[in-house]
Amino acid sequence: MQEQHLFEYAVIRVVPRVEREEFLNVGVVLYCAKQKYLQVRYAANDVRMTACFGEMDIAEVCTYLQAFSRICAGDKDSGPIARLPIAERFRWLTATRSTVVQTSKVHSGFSADLDKTLEKLFAEMVL
Repeated sequence: MQEQHLFEYAVIRVVPRVEREEFLNVGVVLYCAKQKYLQVRYAANDVRMTACFGEMDIAEVCTYLQAFSRICAGDKDSGPIARLPIAERFRWLTATRSTVVQTSKVHSGFSADLDKTLEKLFAEMVL
């Protein structure tokens, strides 16, 4: 039997009007300290976002999601946050904020295959 690894994850949300507290799930970020794993999976579905939020600037949201992904990956050209250790990047990405791209509260679980778990969570929470 494969070893189970403790992981944490949060759902990535687009919240175009923070005061209305309406959101659309667009991705998942998953972190496992033991495996030094930090990955994100997202889908910026233009049709879905337009149907939900009308006049939202989708190109701007896509830019934010790409920055989120680059920070997650530790892209050295993505500023000082991207150069932080994995755990600190995950905590920064999942910190509570009032912006267009937010995350849910952090949840945890166990997995023998983190890539499969990320895909499963993405399918359940986003698609």
